[in-house]
Amino acid sequence: MNKDLVRAIVTVAVGAVIWFAPVPAGVKPQAWHLFAIFVSTILGFILQPLPMGSIAVISLTFTALVGILKPGEVLSGFANGTIWLIVAAFLFARGFIKSGLGRRIAYKFMSILGGSTLSLGYSLVASDLVISMATPSNTARAGGILFPIARSLSSAFGSEPGDAPRRFGSYMMQTVYQGNVVTSAMFMTAMAGNPLCVELARKTLNINITWIDWAVAAIVPGLVSLIVVPYLLYLIYPPEVKKTPEAKEIAAAELAKMGPMSAAEKIVAGAFVLALALWVAAGLQKAIPWAPNVNATIVALLAVSIMLVTRVLDWKDVLEEKGAWDTLIWMGTIVGLAGFLAKLGFIPWFAKYVSANIAGVAWVPALAILLVVYMYAHYGFASLTAHITAMYAAFTAVAVAAGAPPMLAALSFAFLSNLCMSLTHYAAGPSPIFFNAGYLDQGTWWRLGFIVSVVNLVIWAGLGSMWWKILGLW
Repeated sequence: MNKDLVRAIVTVAVGAVIWFAPVPAGVKPQAWHLFAIFVSTILGFILQPLPMGSIAVISLTFTALVGILKPGEVLSGFANGTIWLIVAAFLFARGFIKSGLGRRIAYKFMSILGGSTLSLGYSLVASDLVISMATPSNTARAGGILFPIARSLSSAFGSEPGDAPRRFGSYMMQTVYQGNVVTSAMFMTAMAGNPLCVELARKTLNINITWIDWAVAAIVPGLVSLIVVPYLLYLIYPPEVKKTPEAKEIAAAELAKMGPMSAAEKIVAGAFVLALALWVAAGLQKAIPWAPNVNATIVALLAVSIMLVTRVLDWKDVLEEKGAWDTLIWMGTIVGLAGFLAKLGFIPWFAKYVSANIAGVAWVPALAILLVVYMYAHYGFASLTAHITAMYAAFTAVAVAAGAPPMLAALSFAFLSNLCMSLTHYAAGPSPIFFNAGYLDQGTWWRLGFIVSVVNLVIWAGLGSMWWKILGLW
């Protein structure tokens, strides 16, 4: 039987079993049936008998046809500002790539820090950190900007997949990839699923996480991870080439070839700085009442508008940014369904039900257990957003019901929604790009990924918790 047909049958069957199962006490039939549709939709996203966008459209149509939600309610997710923030940020990322600014930043760091393999690794990670602040596609960032540079450097140092991979390429590929894991967790706008975490936290926990809230909470554990992880890999999986003076020459040659900053690069850089300034200012409203308080989505759309007016981006570029429109469809669907699950009382009921079964367990160990389970459950996912969609709302709700402070729980699970990407060669969009380069076998990738995941977990849950205590998150 066709594999896609089997997956489709499983997806529908699971939803049907839940639909026709007895409705638990305390749950409205409408909420239970919506839960069945929600689970079937998530399973469809994971198994993908059809593309995620197709499944989303089918799910919305069925929900309205059977009268679980009205048409306006079904489509409400597409009016969500957070969804449009993601669309705008995808277009922002396209501006970075099209103008060449992303490559210039990477080569500039290389020209300064490229004296050794270790410092060269740090230079590419630092480039990723800068670009990540307003580039939600970690695939575009890592795969479109950093991977070609890392790959060409490997060749320049005589390190090919079938010929001396350990000479340089194996270390560099893993370092750039694992650096991308950390940078994706550091900003709300660094990975497409991060705003989804924010929106699910708002709908299920009724808390508002701003760009600055996220960045401040992540900055200390994030910077420590970015310092520790490349050096850790250097120790446990060292390259044969230690000194790379040629890297500075390569970077200088590439910068010379690019010439002075173009008008397009200057415009993108200006829009980038403006967006960051307004996002930070909006987050400082509580402390500085007179700070400008512009909605984060409008800020992103403003930056895109600047690039459109100045022709850095053409409307054709907007239309061709398939990732943005695909994300709009499936994420708008999930946000809409999840919002009504909370409104109809299912999420609060679920949290109370689970917390009743862990009664007597203090919230600190309960949260720790939930975080570890959430982290390593990603072995079963091939998408960060699918993982978030399937587990984030439920796990945060259970943690809060167990007594964990809402903001602490929401941010902790949001950070781990990215850090779990370290584990496998299929964990997220950038994973197969770096793995398929051929520099590491699957066993080595999984071994290094597990070690890095443990180190990141210790840094973020250990050192991070102390920083979050200072910030008053618990």
